[in-house]
Amino acid sequence: MSAAPGAVVIGLDLGGTKIAAALFAADGTVTARHARPTPAREGAAAVLDALALAAAEVDPDRRATAIGVAAAGVVDVRSGRITSATDAIRDWAGTPLGTGLADRTGLPVACDNDVRATAGPELAALPEGRGSLLFAAVGTGVGGAIAVDGRMLHGAYGVAGHLGHLTSAEAADLPCTCGAVGHLEAVASGPGITALYARLGGAAAARLETVAARAARGEEPAVRAITTGAAAAGRVLGGLANALGPDRVVVGGGVPRIGPLYTDALTAAFTAELMPALRGLTPEPPLFGHDAATLGAAALTTALPLHRPGGRS
Repeated sequence: MSAAPGAVVIGLDLGGTKIAAALFAADGTVTARHARPTPAREGAAAVLDALALAAAEVDPDRRATAIGVAAAGVVDVRSGRITSATDAIRDWAGTPLGTGLADRTGLPVACDNDVRATAGPELAALPEGRGSLLFAAVGTGVGGAIAVDGRMLHGAYGVAGHLGHLTSAEAADLPCTCGAVGHLEAVASGPGITALYARLGGAAAARLETVAARAARGEEPAVRAITTGAAAAGRVLGGLANALGPDRVVVGGGVPRIGPLYTDALTAAFTAELMPALRGLTPEPPLFGHDAATLGAAALTTALPLHRPGGRS
């Protein structure tokens, strides 16, 4: 059972380095915010404790009736458990996020993958919230969310939407963080583009922003690395658009913010893949800004199962 619409709720956004919290009033406005570091190296119990502390910080008067969590990792919304995860948070895979946080706060908890939660407001912004959406988040990894006819897809074990683990010709033979080879994330993520730059003969660069600055000066390996990663993402998204027929395609995350060199290459590759009926479709930036993830997290409480203290749902 989900929470009733119009209730006061807490939205939590859990990332590998930071936890963001917001308290949402019954009319959806943000009345309090808080951020704290994620104790990622201290393990799952410490992260659950930190989430509970963040919730308490934004709601000292305990007005909230439920908590929504947008979490890193693959999240099974039915069980409230992290079914798999990278090592960004130590021992995160297998964590009972829903009941673990409910036991610490005394409040029912709904939880989902952070990218799907962030895509929720984008879906709701479509006419009557009933359209279809293809959402990609390109940053340290490549994540995504897919909604069809107003319904967000979760799939078995919560894996639906993990776009970075589709195959890409540009990533052939490259190892992926999931243990496979040839996946899009290996060439289109921020670290993937930076690694490609090194393979193309670029000087040492620890961050994508360094590669982007060199590309802006016209350095050929930097330009090639960025446009190759962008085109790889565009081709995969274009193929998915043909399969799904979305009303809107959104590309967010940190990587697109490096500028037109990236976004123009992605858009050109995307458009080249489209069937004639979809030729008017163009990738767009997200509509929502700073509060997108916590807003999406809060909305989970009215759409997904609630996990209650003591392991009840």
